[in-house]
Amino acid sequence: MSEFVLHSKLEADTFEIADLEVSQLLLMNDARFPWLILVPRVSDMRDLHNLPKDHYQVVTREIAHVSQILQTLTQAHKMNVGALGNMVPQLHIHIIARQTDDAAWPAPVWGVGEAQPYRQDAAARLIQQIANKLS
Repeated sequence: MSEFVLHSKLEADTFEIADLEVSQLLLMNDARFPWLILVPRVSDMRDLHNLPKDHYQVVTREIAHVSQILQTLTQAHKMNVGALGNMVPQLHIHIIARQTDDAAWPAPVWGVGEAQPYRQDAAARLIQQIANKLS
């Protein structure tokens, strides 16, 4: 198996937050939605069910933990969690805090309007808040 490398599209569209036990945690650069992405650091992996059992269990715990942190920080009405991978073939899990008045509600966030990049200070503040809750 080859060495883990983050897909170039994920690298271009996100800010790094932290390395968890199995996954890399990223913030999507779209200020309209508090949107995290977990990327299991397993090379050549496309689908969640193909992870080795021990990794799958850890990633599942990471999803729950990160979802709880994001919901607490944002007071989200609904948490959306999904591993689509139709555009980026590398396994990654979207964790998106949704509000009933957000730009896409009640539809999925994909394909709705144009992404609004974070101001650097706002991204740094959210990243720090998440990182503090992780420890």
